[in-house]
Amino acid sequence: MKSYQKLATDLPQPPDAYAEEESIARKPPYHRQLSTWWLCVGLLMVAVLLSGVTLWMLKQVPGDQLGQTPPEKCSAVPEPFRFDCYPEWSVVVTKELCESRGCCFIERVQPRGNRSTKPWCFYPPDFPSYTLESLNQTELGMVGLLRRKVKAYYPRDIERLQLSVEFETDTRLHIKITDSTSPRYEVPLEVPRATKRAENPIYSLEFSKEPFGLLLRRRASGAVLLNTTVAPLIFADQFLQISTVLPSIFLYGLGEHRSHFLHSLDWRTLTLWARDVPPMQFYNLYGVHPFYLLMEEGGAAHGVFLLNSNAMEVVLQPAPALTWRTIGGVLDFYIFLGPDPNMVIQQYHQVIGFPAMPPLWGLGFHLCRWGYGTSNETWQTVKAMRNYQIPQDAQWNDIDYMEGYRDFTYEPEKFDTLPQLVEDLHKHGQHYVMITDPAISSSNPPGSYWPYDEGLRRGIFINTTEGQTLIGQVWPGLTAFPDFSNPDTSQWWLENLNRFHALVPFDGLWIDMNEPSNFKDGSVHGCPWGEFDNPPYVPAVLGGSLSSKTTCASAKQRVSVHYNLHNLYGLMEAKATASALIQIRGKRPFVISRSTFPSQGRYSGHWLGDNRSKWSDMYWSIPGVLNFNLFGIPLVGADICGFSGTTTEELCTRWTQLGAFYPFARNHNYLNDKAQDPAAFSSVVRTAMKEVLLTRYALLPFLYTLFHRAHLQGHTVARPLFFEFPQDEITYSIDKQFLWGRSLLVTPVLEPGVDSVTGYFPRGVWYDYYTGTSVNSSGESLKMAAPLDHINLHVREGAILPTQKPGSTSWVSSRNPLRLIAALSQNASAWGDLFWDDGESLETFEKGAYSYLVFNVTQNVFTSTVLHANVEATYITVDTLTVYGVRDEPSRVTVNGKENPFSYLDNQVLTVSHLNLKLSQGFSIRWQ
Repeated sequence: MKSYQKLATDLPQPPDAYAEEESIARKPPYHRQLSTWWLCVGLLMVAVLLSGVTLWMLKQVPGDQLGQTPPEKCSAVPEPFRFDCYPEWSVVVTKELCESRGCCFIERVQPRGNRSTKPWCFYPPDFPSYTLESLNQTELGMVGLLRRKVKAYYPRDIERLQLSVEFETDTRLHIKITDSTSPRYEVPLEVPRATKRAENPIYSLEFSKEPFGLLLRRRASGAVLLNTTVAPLIFADQFLQISTVLPSIFLYGLGEHRSHFLHSLDWRTLTLWARDVPPMQFYNLYGVHPFYLLMEEGGAAHGVFLLNSNAMEVVLQPAPALTWRTIGGVLDFYIFLGPDPNMVIQQYHQVIGFPAMPPLWGLGFHLCRWGYGTSNETWQTVKAMRNYQIPQDAQWNDIDYMEGYRDFTYEPEKFDTLPQLVEDLHKHGQHYVMITDPAISSSNPPGSYWPYDEGLRRGIFINTTEGQTLIGQVWPGLTAFPDFSNPDTSQWWLENLNRFHALVPFDGLWIDMNEPSNFKDGSVHGCPWGEFDNPPYVPAVLGGSLSSKTTCASAKQRVSVHYNLHNLYGLMEAKATASALIQIRGKRPFVISRSTFPSQGRYSGHWLGDNRSKWSDMYWSIPGVLNFNLFGIPLVGADICGFSGTTTEELCTRWTQLGAFYPFARNHNYLNDKAQDPAAFSSVVRTAMKEVLLTRYALLPFLYTLFHRAHLQGHTVARPLFFEFPQDEITYSIDKQFLWGRSLLVTPVLEPGVDSVTGYFPRGVWYDYYTGTSVNSSGESLKMAAPLDHINLHVREGAILPTQKPGSTSWVSSRNPLRLIAALSQNASAWGDLFWDDGESLETFEKGAYSYLVFNVTQNVFTSTVLHANVEATYITVDTLTVYGVRDEPSRVTVNGKENPFSYLDNQVLTVSHLNLKLSQGFSIRWQ
């Protein structure tokens, strides 16, 4: 029996700092009373916007009059609404520099150590922008012509722009702004094309003619979701910028960064440029996802996606407002109107593509380290796991298995038994995953290394501006970089993998270093001076240069220059890799990639990179997992116990408990650090790890069904609480707990030396997963016991979870009997479902090779209804039904009309065992 202590709760406020602290897990949720905030900010926004419209409608300043702006115009702009006119990070902005751009300058004292960047130089209300000269109806929406009468301050300013508006669906709006006279680079991403105009859109769109601006409203509430009249539109060849006010402070997404799930709007600049760097705050990380989700007042939500792959920044400021700033391509926006957050994400995934269905074994426990040293040592780790009967589905190797760190090789002495190890894994129903880096060794004698020789012959490598193979340096030394935008590269990649698979029959691939990473800046010869490597504006990228630890931006690829394609490198490699695996194995591909871009969930999962064995890093993994579920890559997790640094038994135990509920669960650590696989620890710790992994394996039918919904409909797997409780503003800032689907609440311990944990329970009945003991919450925080061998899990009322007797692998588990857990709602009803197939075949849903069942409880009757059946379901039986929340002890239980033994506990848990019912046939269980 668990005891709960009620804690006082308030309403949330955004994080006040991004400071990384070891005590991060000790911080309570950010709370504040919002009613006053909504009123005050709402009034301020109305006043400023009204005055802004009036000012913007004044006559524009002629170009020869740009210069000093009258002080009263500048001081009249409230500080939160000051949009940066001089964003160059490498320049100390002076009054003279600022006024040369025709902007306002008000110097401020910046607190020491404060990373907020309140602009000293900002746009006056009447700064010249574009004018909407014409607007005509089209079959799908409208097309307009924009013209700038006064040039802006970046070179190659584009005078005439085309505005395209398509009302694609009732909940999706597509807005594109591009050069009206010359074609520009656009992201080569497949997106759905509308065939007819939306008939009943839940939004309305208005235009400001001069200056040009967009005003997007939600019809139901009248809320203004976008208002781009607050700052000038700038569209130069290599500097594109557009700003908007936001209807609230509750903004999420915009990856990949290390931050709280709820972004701070206190003058934050988020840079998007794929970069190899261990996760740290404030910097651009491995992937690029220009998408945000915003919660509005009242619980509605919308999302915005900028389909642009160039280097960019997103500036957040407390107005609240947001500025998109990119250095190439076009402004291609998709706006998703929801109206609830789950629907926003589904609508976003409809555009970028639903994630792939992973193989069942990919959801098991994975084990890896850099530094096994030999295949025999790797094998011994696998055998130790088996000896302690700790579940494991996949064994991995890092780059130490390679000969000279060269792809498609294995070390002939230290890893001589690698083929036999893989054969042994397969005999035990386990799988093998190996790392593959994109950079190909280029320093071998001609004729001695087929991947490079053949790649050179076929011309599939990235080239310099002079047309020569660009040479960088990565793990094997001097290297060339495959150009995955070239279709011939995919065939070359397939042939290399196929040749190696004949020697070592791997099952999955881990594609690392694919930002792409380069130990040199640009190349071994540097980069040429030019518009791509030294553009007029460089976003605040780590290293200060686009070529920092990657290839030259001017490098030539088949589709375009690297300047445009850099952020797509991981996506293109993942697509080629998934395709190769399908052709080699004829089964669902399993790919984990470090660098990612929108739509990559169709081809790969992601791990959160080279984290550290620190308590703070364990906490940061939760916002990371939640963000990638927004981004359409639900197969995501962090390195359990941390990659670098030596872990402790307590940290590794707590992290294994959390990691058991990552959608992708892998323990991985660093060269020369102490082993941290579960078998390496003391008996007490090893047992605690084993038990939580067995819990994960018991829940695999539930998790697998969640991935089916993600694949079919774009649902999230790991989910923030506010997705299910959008009316509860307390949930908006919670990122120390999360849900699996809509119904399993995970509350991990995230700090050392404690035996309790505090978690928030939204309104309703929640049941302890292990015991069925109920908590009837009014929306409150509860303190719960959390000894070292326990992670708190709770089932939401009204849910039915399919679970299974766990085995040593997912394959063994999948043959075991099911236990169904029904958690009754306050009106004694519940619902759940189960998707089941062979776990590895391609397109089982599309081909009808699956079973799908729906479970219901109403009026004291549990029913299982088979909506679609396949042979796999005939192998499975249902052994136990456990019902939480049965208020009165039954006198009789019948199964398909026949009386059956049962048990009933004082905590209102009914259990009916030894059922031996065929999953492939419907059944009913009644209690009276």
